[in-house]
Amino acid sequence: MSHDRHEAGFKRRTRVAEARATLLDAVEPHGRTETVPLADADGRVLAEPIDAPAPVPGYDRAAMDGYAVRAEDTFGASDRSPTVLREREHEDGSVAPGEAVRVHTGSALPEGADAVVMIEHVEAVGDEVETFDAVAAGENVGAAGEDVAEGQRLYEAGETLRPSDLGLCKSVGLEEVVVRERPAVAVIPTGEELVQADPDPGEVIETNGLTVSRLVERWGGEPRYREVVTDDEEALAAAIERDLDADVVVTTGGSSVGERDLLPEVVDDLGEVLVHGVALKPGHPVCLGRVEGTPVVSLPGYPVACIVNAVQFLRPVQKLAGGTTADPLPTRRARLDRKVASEPGTRTFARVRLSRADDTEDGDGVDADDDAPFVATPTRASGSGVLSSVALADGWVVVPEPREGLDAGDVVDVELWEVTE
Repeated sequence: MSHDRHEAGFKRRTRVAEARATLLDAVEPHGRTETVPLADADGRVLAEPIDAPAPVPGYDRAAMDGYAVRAEDTFGASDRSPTVLREREHEDGSVAPGEAVRVHTGSALPEGADAVVMIEHVEAVGDEVETFDAVAAGENVGAAGEDVAEGQRLYEAGETLRPSDLGLCKSVGLEEVVVRERPAVAVIPTGEELVQADPDPGEVIETNGLTVSRLVERWGGEPRYREVVTDDEEALAAAIERDLDADVVVTTGGSSVGERDLLPEVVDDLGEVLVHGVALKPGHPVCLGRVEGTPVVSLPGYPVACIVNAVQFLRPVQKLAGGTTADPLPTRRARLDRKVASEPGTRTFARVRLSRADDTEDGDGVDADDDAPFVATPTRASGSGVLSSVALADGWVVVPEPREGLDAGDVVDVELWEVTE
C-alpha cells in the first residue's frame, strides 16, 4: 500500500453490503466443538442435532384428578344410574375389572386402567365409588410420548439454545450437549494518546477496547481485551501477530489516512487489505483485511464510528467464525419527530431515543398509531466522537444510500443494536 494515501485520502468508498460480503468471503468457520453441562448451555450454538433418547412422559399418566378405571366398566353410567366400582389403594399391580384407584394429575396410570373419571363425576361411599360419567379409553389420560416421542428430532445443528430448550433437553434425560466453541476475538486498542484513567492534556481515556470486548461477549464470543499499543509499526505488527491464533483480530484507532494511522499499512505488509474506506456515516475509515487466514477488522478511533462499524462488520464476521450467521437486529417502528440529514450515496446511522407515542405532549406533531407506537428523537445529527450520543440512545435509524435524509413524520425502523445474543 502506497504512503501516498496520506495525501490522497479515500478515492473510493465501498458500499456497506459489498464491504461486508468481501470480508465474509475471506472467513471460514473454526469448526471446533466442546461438550458442556446442560446448565451452562444457554446461548450456545449446537454442533450436532439432538434426538430425544427417551419419550416424555415416559409413562401413561393421569391428566386430571379422579379415579383410574377400565373404561368398559363405566359404560352406561349416568347421573340417574351410576356405576359402582370397588375402591382400592394405588399400589403396584393391575386395576382389576370393577375396580377404581384414586389418582392425581400427573400420577402414573395403574396397569390395567385405560381412563380417568374426573373427581367431580364420582362419589366415594365407604369402600365403593359411584361413577356418574361414562368415559372412553384414553379419556383424561396423557399417553407416554405425548409431549416428546422417543427418537424425535428436537434441534438441528446450528441452533442457539434458549432457557426453554434446556428444560426440554433435561426432560428427555440429557445432562450435557455438544456445542461449537465460542469464537476467540482479540481486541487491541491502539493510540499513543490513550490511557486507562486520569488523562493529562492531550490524552484520552481508552473506551473503545472495553466497549468492543463487551460487545464480543454479548455476541457469543470470547474476547481477549489487550493492553493499549502505541502508534508504532513494529509494535502494531507484533500485537497482531501475537493474536493470529484467535478467530478474529479487531483493532481500534489508527485506521484512517493520517500520519499516525498506520494499521492499514501494517495489515497490508503482514497480509492483505480487502477494503479500506466504506460509504457509511459515522465511520467510513474502517479497514478490513486478512493475515495468515485470520480476519483483521480495524475500527475507527472515534467511539461512535467504532461502535457502528463493530455492529456492521465485527458482529457478522465473529458469528461466521463461530459457525453461524448474524440475524437481523430487532427493531421498533417509530415516527421521527424531526428531520434527519444524510449524504446521498452514504449509509447513515442516526442515533435516536425512543418514547411511547401516547406519552408525548400534545402539539409535537406526532400521533400514536398502530404502525408506529413509538416516537424517535435524534440524539445528535453528527459527531462520531460524541460517545454520549450513542450511549444515551436506544438505537439508530439507518438511512439507505439512495436517500437524502428522512423527514419529520416518516415512519422508520429503529435498530436496537445493543442486544445480547
